[in-house]
Amino acid sequence: MYQLNDQVFSIDEFLRDYWQKKPVVIRQGFNNFNDPISADEIAGLACDEAVQSRLVYKQNDQWQAEFGPFEDYQHLGEENWSLIVQALDHWSEDAAQLIEPFRFIPHWRLDDLMVSFATPGGGVGPHIDLYDVFICQGSGSRRWRVGDRGDYHEFAAHPALLHVEPFEPMIDVELNTGDILYIPPGFPHDGVTLETSLSFSVGFRTNSGANLISGLADHLIDQDLATTLIEDPTRTASNHCGAIDASDYALIKRHMQAVFEDDTLMQRFIGSFLTEAKHELDIQPDNESYSTQELSQLLAEHDLVRLGGLRAFYFSETIEQGTCYINGEPCQFDPDISPIVQQMCDHVRLSKDTSALWRDNTLFIEFIKQQIARGYWYFAE
Repeated sequence: MYQLNDQVFSIDEFLRDYWQKKPVVIRQGFNNFNDPISADEIAGLACDEAVQSRLVYKQNDQWQAEFGPFEDYQHLGEENWSLIVQALDHWSEDAAQLIEPFRFIPHWRLDDLMVSFATPGGGVGPHIDLYDVFICQGSGSRRWRVGDRGDYHEFAAHPALLHVEPFEPMIDVELNTGDILYIPPGFPHDGVTLETSLSFSVGFRTNSGANLISGLADHLIDQDLATTLIEDPTRTASNHCGAIDASDYALIKRHMQAVFEDDTLMQRFIGSFLTEAKHELDIQPDNESYSTQELSQLLAEHDLVRLGGLRAFYFSETIEQGTCYINGEPCQFDPDISPIVQQMCDHVRLSKDTSALWRDNTLFIEFIKQQIARGYWYFAE
């Protein structure tokens, strides 16, 4: 289990002084840090077509990028290349533990956990991200340069690589094992490996208004919602048929605003939209037919673990009414078990001690049976 070093990191001070404001280096943010996954395991994951991976390197001083799966890395040599694997938390339970120290940011903001294996000189080039990222240095070391937020020219160094023009660094540091670099959106940065290293990036992303409205439109169409037509039975004659006058403009706005003011509709959309998986999930449905007694016994003996990358959220206003959202869909349950379902949404692992008061509750057992059958939760070894 990873824990932030509270001797050098205060959550309250970080949120007050740095979050979405400016970058900061947190020296030894993790004490005694150990890589949760090896370079060989990362290379193995990148062989799987279900895993999103890419290689970034230079060839004749030109940036190159390739997308996995990959079968071999021998041709790349021992310098100047990086292997990146996205959504590592979907594929490695040990690596997913790296997200836990950052739960002071709500999980709906989480993008994924990314890992970069890089040889000396390796990197992806200077660029700007549109998300908040905590770069956690594992084994090895890497030099990071971070510039101030500004109006920078971006260009395609390769069809798959958007780079930024040279910038003056406000931070120029070497990160060593256990160090953390936080970078908010919009700050140009560039990392170059000094010695073969692993870097783990916990990224938090939000949505633009365009993304949300586009998602809402899809939701309304898919669910056949908001189909009521604009009505104007008190209309008076118009002298300018080419005009959209103030009263008509207000009528159209009110009709659209009625959608946004429908809390039932909007909560169903937001809950479903934000729990949709951003990357492929390693879902393995459990087809075994457990009896109530068997599940009760398993809860007494094992922790219950949520599938890596699975999103399970709730609204504070409706969780007690028996509604949460799991993997892009609303999930209904008996309100009597809302406290333990809330625990399952708040925590990746539900300990056997936490579930002790509920393991003989038939409503909870039935809920668990459904989630295990879908492959969403499983019992820890």
